[in-house]
Amino acid sequence: MFISLTASVTAEGAQAAVARWNLAGWLIQEFDLRGQTAAGWIMLAATLLCMAVPYLLGSINPAILISKLVYHEDIREFGSGNAGSTNMLRTYGKKAAIATFLCDLFKAALAVIVGRLLFGDGIGAPIAGFFVAFGHMFPIFAHFRGGKGVACLAMVILMLSPITFLCVLGIFIVVAFGTRYISFASIMCAVFYPLLLHAFAPVGLNVAMAILSSAFVIYMHRANIKRIMAGTESKVSFSKISKKKKTDADAENADHERDGQ
Repeated sequence: MFISLTASVTAEGAQAAVARWNLAGWLIQEFDLRGQTAAGWIMLAATLLCMAVPYLLGSINPAILISKLVYHEDIREFGSGNAGSTNMLRTYGKKAAIATFLCDLFKAALAVIVGRLLFGDGIGAPIAGFFVAFGHMFPIFAHFRGGKGVACLAMVILMLSPITFLCVLGIFIVVAFGTRYISFASIMCAVFYPLLLHAFAPVGLNVAMAILSSAFVIYMHRANIKRIMAGTESKVSFSKISKKKKTDADAENADHERDGQ
């Protein structure tokens, strides 16, 4: 079964290599391995690397590192308990949030580039894009307690389809400024992302990975959804950000833990 699947996909990988260089396609073409078992092993190895390397990159969580190295605390003990930019903004302020956000963008971009170089735009990049976000949400280096993957996914979208990114960004800005719920804006972006990607870049694997990524982002916001419905979700003030005290954050974190996030 694997060999037959390999034979059908090898042609796609080789054609992708003609359009844009990628390691797996180059090896298959260079050694004329199309339709052979060796090509299948090369593609399998490339696919596994497109999963493993981005996942490990995603597992490096800048929110946790910055909070521990700079503030000698764990961001997961404050606010919502989430190791991401929004909780850094509420807990430590704009500088910490911006640093976290930029680091998340960088690791996501690097992961997609790695996937692209290993197995091209059509296969490697979307697989890598999903797994860097997945690693951010469930990092092996932090006991699988990470962020919600929004910043990572935003960079992945930009790398895969700039037009889709602009549309998603527009949705985020309108919803965020209209409701002042960052979480709700992120959820709406996740809902529309696969639909927009299908409209502007209708490639099967791209869309499949987009659906998986969006599903996990929405899942990671399940506690936020409950709080929005209950009217207890915190709103962000774009004019003034005040740092939360730990005593205030403890109560929120207790609610967070009861929600099971």
